[in-house]
Amino acid sequence: MSVLLETSAGDIVIDLLVDYAPKMCENFLKLCKVKYYNFSPIHSIQKSFSFQTGDPLGPMSTQSDGGTSIWGLLSGDPAEKTFPALFHPKLKHLERGTVSMATAPHPSDPDMRLAGSQFIITLGDSTEYLDGKAAIFGKVVEGFDVLEKINDAIVDERGHPLVDIRIKHTAVLDDPYPDPAALREPSSSPPPTKAQLATVRIGEDEELLDEEANEEAAAEAERRRKEREAAAQALTLEMMGDLPFAEVKPPENVLFVCKLNPVTTDEDLELIFSRFGKILSCEVIRDQKTGDSLQYAFIEFEEKKSCEDAFAKMDSVLIDDRRIHVDFSQSVSRLSEVWRNETNTKRKTAAVRDGGGGWGGVEGLEKWRKYRVVEHHRRTDDEDYRMVHGIEELGGRHQRDDGSRKHEGAPRDGASDREIGRDDVSRRHDNPPARNPDRRRGFDRRSRSPRDRYREGRGGTSDGPSKGRDNRDWDRRDRRDRDLDRDRDRDRDRGGDKYRGRADYKHNR
Repeated sequence: MSVLLETSAGDIVIDLLVDYAPKMCENFLKLCKVKYYNFSPIHSIQKSFSFQTGDPLGPMSTQSDGGTSIWGLLSGDPAEKTFPALFHPKLKHLERGTVSMATAPHPSDPDMRLAGSQFIITLGDSTEYLDGKAAIFGKVVEGFDVLEKINDAIVDERGHPLVDIRIKHTAVLDDPYPDPAALREPSSSPPPTKAQLATVRIGEDEELLDEEANEEAAAEAERRRKEREAAAQALTLEMMGDLPFAEVKPPENVLFVCKLNPVTTDEDLELIFSRFGKILSCEVIRDQKTGDSLQYAFIEFEEKKSCEDAFAKMDSVLIDDRRIHVDFSQSVSRLSEVWRNETNTKRKTAAVRDGGGGWGGVEGLEKWRKYRVVEHHRRTDDEDYRMVHGIEELGGRHQRDDGSRKHEGAPRDGASDREIGRDDVSRRHDNPPARNPDRRRGFDRRSRSPRDRYREGRGGTSDGPSKGRDNRDWDRRDRRDRDLDRDRDRDRDRGGDKYRGRADYKHNR
């Protein structure tokens, strides 16, 4: 259940709490439905606290009765002008935009408070002072910027704004209550009464009326507005690249001719308009695909005066049974095209002169190794997916490793396995392996490079690669092998003695 309040400061949407305050919500909805709040002034503005409205005449009018409920309005009975307000214990004034009915104490019962038509909207948080004095029935859900405008309004010592802020119109968005029998909803918003107009201090549109009364000021304001709009559009076109610069102006010696007959040609127009002066170019714009005339043309004169004479005398002239229309050209497409071509030519020339690169530097980018295209050649059976170690070499490597281990660790005659293990351990402790600093950089001087081993396995030499071999593949493999050697050496340096002792023990067993 919602209500839209259209004020002179903006629109406010209020959601009603029908479950907590059903009677007050019904009163407010029906008053909005009969347009009772139209032209009601906003008054009693207390900055960052609250404002009050709901009286059609306001407190500044001597004829004001303070407002009435929907039941008193329909029946005319003064006894039904107000009704008892309900204060729900769960509803508190804790946030900005809280909507509550303004109440007054009952004449005979001080514990009871009465409500009519006036309501309060808070402009700040923590307004607990209103608890028990104003009965909450809704909250603002849209239009907090309007509340800020009302909060910043210039007011007098009594909180009345100097420039009127009024409710212009009310619209019920959802009404769950049935209408009373006597209720009649007006078809349109009623105009303000004379009593309401008498309460106006400074109307919201008085400054606008004064400006419209001054025709020169209004014309000047319109001219400035158009200039600002044109400048913004030109800046947008410049950012898109359609204009060379925002301040460009159309040429003054070009005439625009439209409403041509499709049979009219360039030569016809040039012959007709040449009597006003020398013509530099005359072009009828045609469709790019079909070549049919689009029935308008541009004529460029050598002098500005010739263009002006043609404009003054050729408008509405009959050419090929068509009355043409002539105006000064507002197009800058040709200027933009000339500027764009010149700029592009300069860029291309500078790019070629500086380094032979392409326009924009695309062709001048450095050819990094990772972007090189590797020359593919047909793989033979011997390559085996370009493995670093060949199959034959892998077989021979295991044999060489076994032979070297047998030669270095051959047992002495009569020595037991346990003695052999102790001798190996003591010998390694007495003569620890020297750390080669070159290993940290990935070089192992005690072994041959994978490139040499691969070439020997293929029948080549270490001095020169086999025919058709791509050195780039070797570079990539060398980097990979160096990384593997570096990781292997690091692990060997950390725990080499332990792993070597275990290997020798297994071998001797």
